[in-house]
Amino acid sequence: MIKPLRTNNQIRVPEVQVIDELGKQLGTMATAKALTLAKEADLDLVEVGPNVQPPITKIMDYGKYIYQKERQEKKSGGAKKQRIEQKTVRVGFKTGAHDLAFKAGQVGQFLKEGYIVKVELTLRGREKGLAEMGRKKLEQFLTHIKEEYSVQEPPKRGPYGWLVTIKSVK
Repeated sequence: MIKPLRTNNQIRVPEVQVIDELGKQLGTMATAKALTLAKEADLDLVEVGPNVQPPITKIMDYGKYIYQKERQEKKSGGAKKQRIEQKTVRVGFKTGAHDLAFKAGQVGQFLKEGYIVKVELTLRGREKGLAEMGRKKLEQFLTHIKEEYSVQEPPKRGPYGWLVTIKSVK
């Protein structure tokens, strides 16, 4: 977010250092005279350097300045945290070899695109009694993935089976 600057009548010091709209130094002058110059140019007097003595002010269109700063911040991503999306791929305990190969290809594609991938091996009914076999099946599935990856969260038991979260090494 852009910190608001003091403009025009908000500037309460007796003297300011002035820069005109072209960037030319006009020197130190009374605040009232600087305000008159800004009004004659149909622009604003903006305090850009408040921490020096006397404060540095610039004659500019403040609305245009704020608009450009917001666009620049939006374009650069600003202070926002970048959110990396997560994709989920579900594999069943009894899923066939061809389907496992297809799903491994999907996971590889998601990793290439930069997604974090959560792989779920679902256990249903009596399969829940074979949890350790399910874990081995999940680890076997991970060996089919051709893209390089690192395990972000190791395999853990969830309410419906086994879960593992992986992301691309690149």
